[in-house]
Amino acid sequence: MLLTGGLKSLLPHARRRIIHCSRLRISNISGMAEGYKQASVVILHKSLADDFEKFCHANSGALPLLYRSKPGEWKCPSLSSDSDTRTDCLQYRKYEHGAFTGSLRSLKDYSEQLKDMVAFYLGCSSNFEKALQAAGIPVRNIEQKCSISMYKTAVPCYSISNFCCNLVVTMRPIPESKLEAAVLATSELKEAPGAPIHMGNPGLLGIQDLSKPDYGDSVHLQPGDIPVFWACSVTGIEAVINCRSPLAFTHSFGYMFNTDLKNDRFALRSSREVPQVHCISQDPLHYSMVSAEAAKKIKTLESLIGIDPGNRGIVHLLRPGELLKTCLSLSHARSVLVTTGFPTHFNYEPPEENDGPPGALAIAAMLQALEKDVAIVTDQRATDLNKKIIEEAVQIGILKEPVPLLTYQRESANSALTFLCENGNPRRPRFDHLIAIERAGMAADGNYYNARKVNIKHLVDPIDELFLAAQTIPGITTTGVGDGGNELGMGKVKDAVKKHIKNGDVIACDVAADFAVVAGVSNWGGYAIACALYILSTCEIHNCYLRRAVGFSQSPKKTVWLSALPSVTKEEKLLKALVQLGVRSGASASLEMEVDALPFYNTHAPLIEKLLHEVQH
Repeated sequence: MLLTGGLKSLLPHARRRIIHCSRLRISNISGMAEGYKQASVVILHKSLADDFEKFCHANSGALPLLYRSKPGEWKCPSLSSDSDTRTDCLQYRKYEHGAFTGSLRSLKDYSEQLKDMVAFYLGCSSNFEKALQAAGIPVRNIEQKCSISMYKTAVPCYSISNFCCNLVVTMRPIPESKLEAAVLATSELKEAPGAPIHMGNPGLLGIQDLSKPDYGDSVHLQPGDIPVFWACSVTGIEAVINCRSPLAFTHSFGYMFNTDLKNDRFALRSSREVPQVHCISQDPLHYSMVSAEAAKKIKTLESLIGIDPGNRGIVHLLRPGELLKTCLSLSHARSVLVTTGFPTHFNYEPPEENDGPPGALAIAAMLQALEKDVAIVTDQRATDLNKKIIEEAVQIGILKEPVPLLTYQRESANSALTFLCENGNPRRPRFDHLIAIERAGMAADGNYYNARKVNIKHLVDPIDELFLAAQTIPGITTTGVGDGGNELGMGKVKDAVKKHIKNGDVIACDVAADFAVVAGVSNWGGYAIACALYILSTCEIHNCYLRRAVGFSQSPKKTVWLSALPSVTKEEKLLKALVQLGVRSGASASLEMEVDALPFYNTHAPLIEKLLHEVQH
């Protein structure tokens, strides 16, 4: 009997020869083809072959197609010189009408049936374990001498005809400090599943218990490890099962086909192809991915809106990277709640200022274009005004359709939880992300103040309670956009507000958001968020991660996204409409000249044009 430890030193053709002779009795050969590709095998009737090939191309992250045989062809010359489909795997699985009916050491007894069948060879994730080790990343399943863990997810693949199933993934525990290195190492491999499709809490994929894999062995996480998931070629087996073909064969788990192809890597050619990893949530733990180029563009947007023409000291409030994290979180969200409204003109009707609504609508417009659910929550007294503003935004072409308008009142201790979650159940939140932009924020004494220390609490509904409740609900992330520190969400930078902003010791908002986007004018923050969402949507690295490597690129929708961006023309029309509705700039109640009251074409228009230039070039 050959010692299995010597398998790694053999060339692929020698390994296959031993397999042909049935001299091996081992549990799996994953990782034993060092430096060479291994392949999953799926064998179907020829009448199903074209559709299955289309299914592979439609879900290429899980099913990178290495070779498709002709009907009755037992060799795969492009993968190996001496192959035989019937004996090249140590063990096979037989399926009849979707049901597993037995394991086989050889398919020679089915040679007649195989004359009308086609074999597919698919790249598998075991091909990149050597690359991970070469990058200094521990591979826990190899350390623990077990097979990789595989799980069925709740992520649907792109269906083709009768081929439909949910994605299957492999999981490898990766030290948090090595996440970006693991992404880079696996992204560089040709004809393999490529970069991870998820990093963090398995529940976000519909996986309830990591200790109970659907296939393979349970691989244990070490302290500091993050569960990282890659698309898996076993997805093809799930598709075969669901197809209910009268007869089909696959390799058995862990008994892949050994090819003669080396695990070639390709060089990442530009920053557009170099991935970065960012943590966007702690509860549940969730990391996202973006190209270095897109991240750099968004960083530039952040610097553009961070100027302080009013010399109010906001430079001390800036938190670099918050815009990127906010927009990564929004990109993953399905349902977003936006709030705005700062009644600084307490002696006028309406008391609202014009900083806030334009930025909120710019965000809502891009979220609509990205096919996300979006709603706006406002003060009950301002409902009619906001309805008119939304109608104007639709007429101007900012919004493609009206945004649902909600109000919130505290009626009981559970009002916020009931508002945010179905039946008040924190496991079923209605929204993934809450955004406050230029929204009056509650100070430490429970009051609400404008920049001049005037208490305007009587004009403000307690929408802060939604942000406070969101802190206790896993899966809801919050963002505050502000320009002075007294806005909802700016509690994250309240110490800096108290120290550096005029009247900060009194007016500082005490309610913190997960992310604080600080801008010279809050509207600018809204414009930047819309532009950053566009950048992320056109980033192929982020796009592939977002769709879990199933389906096709969303780039054909680029025209729709582009039309949703803010523009000088649209924003000018909206500001004029606000004037007609009686909404004043921030300076109307005081002799002091505030930045959002400066002439439109001297401040806002150039800023919008700079943001759009960064987006489009």
